[in-house]
Amino acid sequence: MRKPIIAGNWKMNKTNAETKTMITELLPLVANADCEVVLCTPFTALATAVEAAKGSNVKIGAENVHFAKSGAYTGEISAEMLVELGVEYVIIGHSERRQYFAETDTTVNQRTIAALEAGLKTMVCCGETLAEREAGNTEKVNERQILGAFEGFTADMFANVVVAYEPVWAIGTGVTATDEEANATVGYIRSVVAKRFGNDVADRLRIQYGGSMNPKNVKGLMAKPEIDGGLIGGASLNAEDFSKVVNFNA
Repeated sequence: MRKPIIAGNWKMNKTNAETKTMITELLPLVANADCEVVLCTPFTALATAVEAAKGSNVKIGAENVHFAKSGAYTGEISAEMLVELGVEYVIIGHSERRQYFAETDTTVNQRTIAALEAGLKTMVCCGETLAEREAGNTEKVNERQILGAFEGFTADMFANVVVAYEPVWAIGTGVTATDEEANATVGYIRSVVAKRFGNDVADRLRIQYGGSMNPKNVKGLMAKPEIDGGLIGGASLNAEDFSKVVNFNA
């Protein structure tokens, strides 16, 4: 059985004070969750988040990581820096990173390897745009992104990998893939992994859905057999809303 994982992606939101308040409110609401709970915060809030979540069942993650250990990369953060802070997870290859900051399948691969080598757990994103979907290229795009992200991987390297399928057309739009659409694409992604890396890897790999998952639609999505969790944007910025997603089976 794959343990569900619900992760919040705060994006560029919340100061340190707001982070402490939010996590303090959230902890008692998710203390008995049956899933793994992760909050991914801006770099500036990571230390505060780690301290606020200490001793709880909530793990803290970063929203990006660089592939180099150090060097002339102004504005970037290395995996070792994140580990030193007590961070456990990191999101890699989010569509907003691809769209606004020239992230590519190659750099996603490099960042993922660097994160894993440093001992971080990774949530690696893939997903098609509306134009790609309407052109009938949903499977082609996701296959390319998945195989690119995991180029050169061995089966053992997947132990600390989670995949997040995020259809770009559903991120922050309020539009969600139907339960059946989401399940079908997640299932296809799993088949791509199975074909390249074997059924054992694919069967163990947790694949989240991320695309306007919220308290209203989480039960239907999480009832589908291929979907193992969610990468939550807007609904993760409010403790009560996020707790309802986390406690989807309550």
